Amino acid sequence: MPKHSKIPPISETEEARIQSQIAADPDDFEATDNELSSAKPFSEAFPHLAKSIRRHGPLRKKEAVSIRIDIDVLEKLRASGDGWQSRVNDLLRRHLEEV
Repeated sequence: MPKHSKIPPISETEEARIQSQIAADPDDFEATDNELSSAKPFSEAFPHLAKSIRRHGPLRKKEAVSIRIDIDVLEKLRASGDGWQSRVNDLLRRHLEEV
């Protein structure tokens, strides 16, 4: 933990409470050594999904940029709801493919 963290460390009592909740969770378990030794690589365990990921390539990286957009255009974009920035990106991509 950083020296100047504003988040105080939890008490031993709180840590014990958290650990008991983890232990009581039926969906949380630790894999045994035998399970770990028989684990398969992702591409073998889920070949169709792995193939789909390879087909789409690595995640495309994005960069934050600053551009000037008319206020009325920006208001309409934001009013279209969550994901408006991704939709603008898609529109620009389609436009560039047409050029």
